[in-house]
Amino acid sequence: MKTLEERTEKLFSKSEAMVLLCSKTSSYWSLIKFCFNIPLVLTSSAMCIINSISEDANDVKIPNIVVNAISVLIMSLNNSIKASEKCDLFRRLSQQFLLLSGQIENDNEITENDFNIIAIKYENLINDVLFEEIPHRYKIQVADAFKDRYVPLQLNGTIGNNKSSPRSSFKGDIVISNNNIV
Repeated sequence: MKTLEERTEKLFSKSEAMVLLCSKTSSYWSLIKFCFNIPLVLTSSAMCIINSISEDANDVKIPNIVVNAISVLIMSLNNSIKASEKCDLFRRLSQQFLLLSGQIENDNEITENDFNIIAIKYENLINDVLFEEIPHRYKIQVADAFKDRYVPLQLNGTIGNNKSSPRSSFKGDIVISNNNIV
């Protein structure tokens, strides 16, 4: 069994990896959120311009319908992707992993009981992480940055330690004959 100091170092390393991973993912979802908001601003502005140009409402009926349809489509996509919620989730998780890392780093002496409480906090935070919503390139970047340190179990497949041993390949020839027995 590993010593308390080794387990604490392992947990600290994993927490730091998660700070970086969640921070990168939060930035990614923030960009996606921004990319959805720009077209909405543009369609709203276009609607204002179209409506203020013409005095007759019938002249702008079709352009209004088109611009409204585009706005509704963008909002529907935005609501189904939920970029804003994901951005907030990963930002919150990044901050909480940072606090956890700080707690581990700043404690002069961590007892077994303290370690168990911190480990439970870590596990609870890990359970909140939507790993399927994290782009693979960020997983690889974090795995590379923490190559010589411990990473969360969920990143193990990214660092290449899940490669199976090479199987022995059969080198013999397989002959299939068509013998008709009468």
